Amino acid sequence: VRELAEHLELTDEEVIEGLVAANGHSSQPLDSEADESSERAVRPLAEVLGNEDPALELFEDFRTLAPLLEGLAGRDRLILRMRFGQEMTQAQIGERLGISQMQISRILTRTLTRLREGMLAD
Repeated sequence: VRELAEHLELTDEEVIEGLVAANGHSSQPLDSEADESSERAVRPLAEVLGNEDPALELFEDFRTLAPLLEGLAGRDRLILRMRFGQEMTQAQIGERLGISQMQISRILTRTLTRLREGMLAD
């Protein structure tokens, strides 16, 4: 390490850091066999790597839903926030807003239907 550092005009630590970084690099074709224990069947790397991230669909749904929520009337948004954000019952929401539980149910049904249709239209 010392000779290499002197030749490259680097510190010993920089050379060691470079050697460690070089150990982290390896390339193989995706159709080469995965290095697994001998007890398992050997599979191509392409079958092991590159799985779809399950959170990606959720992220896309949030990106689609956000402008739909912004387009709702203030009261509808408030009721959604109280029902799903604060986990209040329809009766509790109705009591707080001074309207019946049945009206809250109708508002939620109408609002959720509009959001669902907006999500499916995209």
